[in-house]
Amino acid sequence: MTVDLKTSLGALLLAPWRTLALLSSAKSFVDNPILGSRWLNARGLHVGRLRLAHAMTHARRERLAHRVSPEDRAAFERDGFVLRRELLPPAQFAALREQLLAQAAPAREMLQGDTVTRRIAVDAALRRQVPALQPFIAHPAWQGLTRYVAGYRREPWVYVQSILSQTREAPPDPQTHLHADTFHPTMKAWYFLTDVAEDEGPFCYVPGSHRLTPQRLAWEQAMSLRASEQADRYSARGSFRIAEAELAALGLPPPRRFAVPANTLIVADTFGFHARGPSARPSTRIELWGYDRRNPFWPGSTDGGLALLGLTGRRPALYWRLLDTLERWGGRRNPWRDAGRLTAGAPPASPGGPA
Repeated sequence: MTVDLKTSLGALLLAPWRTLALLSSAKSFVDNPILGSRWLNARGLHVGRLRLAHAMTHARRERLAHRVSPEDRAAFERDGFVLRRELLPPAQFAALREQLLAQAAPAREMLQGDTVTRRIAVDAALRRQVPALQPFIAHPAWQGLTRYVAGYRREPWVYVQSILSQTREAPPDPQTHLHADTFHPTMKAWYFLTDVAEDEGPFCYVPGSHRLTPQRLAWEQAMSLRASEQADRYSARGSFRIAEAELAALGLPPPRRFAVPANTLIVADTFGFHARGPSARPSTRIELWGYDRRNPFWPGSTDGGLALLGLTGRRPALYWRLLDTLERWGGRRNPWRDAGRLTAGAPPASPGGPA
């Protein structure tokens, strides 16, 4: 009886916050019983949030359309991504790659299945140590495409990211399953510092899957009705997985694998179905990786508060510190483990991946 009373009181106290979360980026169907309510989703809650979030993102993108060329806008509207080969002149790219790959810096690592993802924040310190970063950060394609696709006039989070495949005997990397990151448009960008082979973990994307077609809306509605009961914890927490065999029923083509040379940039909306291709052997993929995801219901397109406080470049360090603090206070384990100072191409910090 006491347990039931505590549970009821807890639910009552949390109800206002769970309700406010409807107008936020919250996506987990299991952590919020309002978002996961079969009754509410059968009556259009999830699909309603989808429609509103996509409409607001479209309006913000319209205000930023002048930052990209008509050709890039057309490619993005059609495919959900833009690809630019040979982004930097050869000499500039060679200098950037040489300096970045030689620079040791504070790193974090996350282990998923047999794969380690390493990230080194592109912060003020790294920019001072690697002067060749500036031509890339200032490049009109990086500046324009990342902001246009995100729908925000602000600097994205940027890391030097290394994908180290098959680091141990374990189930496959869960990121190799086709999925959408969340229910609203988001931006991720990959600027490859190494050549990417088709059988060594290439980025994969289903062209056109970023659009809210009637087929996609019907699929989202069906998924929302059973999301909170999904055995797959990623889908249950709002990052819906889809089998390649299901794509045709949604009017979508097979995924495209991006086996591309170094010095290639891809900027994509990761509401579209995407994945990391499987690797046939141990391999390392290194890239400058950016992303931007915030509350899709926020009408503004800037990052005024953080910029005024001078915190924009410190976001990764502050985020990791927050996760560390929450873990020490008894919260969830921080999956991003401190790996010390590493270069981008170094082996994992500990055997089999981060502890």
